[in-house]
Parts: sequence; structure tokens; C-alpha cells
Amino acid sequence: MIKQIKIFVVVLVAQCCVGLTFAADDTDFNLVNASKIERVISTGGSISEWLVAIGGQAQLVGVDTTSLHPATLQTLPSIGYQRQLAAEGVLTLQPQILFGSAEMGPPPVLEQLSAAGVHIEKLSVDAELAAVSQTVRRMGELLGHQQQAESVLQDFIQAMTVQKTQLEQVQSAAPRVLLMFSAGQGNPLTAGSNTVGDWLIKQAGGENLALHQGFKALSSESMLALNPQLIIVADRHNQGLAALESMLLNAPALRHTDAVQNRRVIAIDPTLLVGGLGPRIPEQVAQLIAAFYPQLPTQVAVNN
Repeated sequence: MIKQIKIFVVVLVAQCCVGLTFAADDTDFNLVNASKIERVISTGGSISEWLVAIGGQAQLVGVDTTSLHPATLQTLPSIGYQRQLAAEGVLTLQPQILFGSAEMGPPPVLEQLSAAGVHIEKLSVDAELAAVSQTVRRMGELLGHQQQAESVLQDFIQAMTVQKTQLEQVQSAAPRVLLMFSAGQGNPLTAGSNTVGDWLIKQAGGENLALHQGFKALSSESMLALNPQLIIVADRHNQGLAALESMLLNAPALRHTDAVQNRRVIAIDPTLLVGGLGPRIPEQVAQLIAAFYPQLPTQVAVNN
């Protein structure tokens, strides 16, 4: 009861202080309100990155725990994990818009926020260019940064087009690849279909050996049988060679794969795998292409 009363009070304060003139579920919420938007919260790593890229960081008053890049976001108040939001923590920051994906929740909390006058904007984070275009343009529209949003989006699309053209020169077979995500405990997880990791591998011209859906831990026998030619390592706690050593401690069988034997292991930033395709993706794809196909000429610099 005390907690409910406390949330109710925060809701009333938020409604008074924010002074919104639109309904949170209003389908006409668009350019009319852009000039009024001064307080925004963003959840989801890629969504927060795009918000900064289109010039909206000054409007940010809080982010979730997956929003780690750029580093300046880590100085903002945290509202917790995107799937476990609390109404009180969000409303204390008096946001006008809460950006997130379908993962954002739980639903009862979103209903409380909507009732308090916060516009809930769920954006697509599917690993496909159409979703990127839709998300970036929608954020630009809502925040009044349409021109900059379109500019960074076109840079993104152009970079991906250049990379596709570059891969058309490849005559050799695609390298067999596994992307391993390690959280420091047990066997690392492998990125299967419908993940950003899978998209990265294929976009860079590789063959993803993990055919399952989402992330899944494979047995030592399975990893040896797959015998990847190249391994991509993403580790929450370690970078570079330390990430590889951490992974091998938990999955020593990988030492016998072609990838490790031939030193074809790449470490990437795990934040790239959170919440869709962010603005750093073209640069990462370029690095993977160079690793997959060292015989190709150096790619033209990617705009970010």
C-alpha cells in the first residue's frame, strides 16, 4: 500500500511538472510537439546511440543499463535494466518521452507511465536496414532533428552499400564463423539466427555455423564438430586477448579448432550486439570484412 501511494504521488508530481499537452497514447504525437521536447529517456544500446548521433543528447535526462556507448551516457541517471523498469524511478526524472523497443517493460509499468503523461515510443530494433531507417527517422521527427537524422542515416546506408560492392569482388568460399558471447560463467553463448551477431557475420560475407535461434551455449563436442575457421569473441568483462583467454578457460575444446590454431580470432565490443543495429555497425562490418578476406584491398573510410 505504501509503495502504491508513493508511486501515485510521483505520478501526480510528474503530471504537474512536465506539463504535457498531449495524451501518452496519442497517435498524432509528431512534429507538432518536437519543439517542446526537452526531457527524454532512452532504453536499449543502439537506440541511445542513434539518439546521440542525431543530436539529441542534450535532451536526454536518463538511460537504461544497456546504454553504455558513447561513454558520456554513463554520466546520466540510470533507470535500471530495460526489461525491469520501475515507474517511480522513471517519473522522478520527469520525462516527456520514453524511447525503447518491444523488450522494454514490464507492461504494467509502461501503463503507469503512460497514465502519468509520458509518451511511450517503441521502436524497431530488428537487424535489418528497413528497421534502422524507420527508427532513426522516427526519432528525428519526434525530437526535431530530422535533417541530422537523415544525414547520419544516409551515411550508414552508403557505408553498407560500399561494403556490399566490395564483397562482390570475393571469389573464394565464405569463411566458417562462430560468434561467441561470454558473460564469464560456463560455456560461451553462440549467436544464431535473428541476432545482431548473425547479421554481422553474414553482412561481412561469412557463413554463420550456429543455426539455432538466438543465443545458445554449445557443448564442447558440438564446437569441435563445427570447427570454425574464424571466431568472433564478445565478452562483457574483458577485451582483446583477455577476452579470448577467458573464453578458452570456460571452453578449452576451442583450442583445437582451426580458428584458434591459426590465430583467426577477433574480439568485438559486446555493446554492439545489444538492441539492433547502431551507428557503429558499418565500422565493425568493415573490420570483419578485412579479417574474413585479407586479400581484398583496404576499404574506403567509413563515415560515422
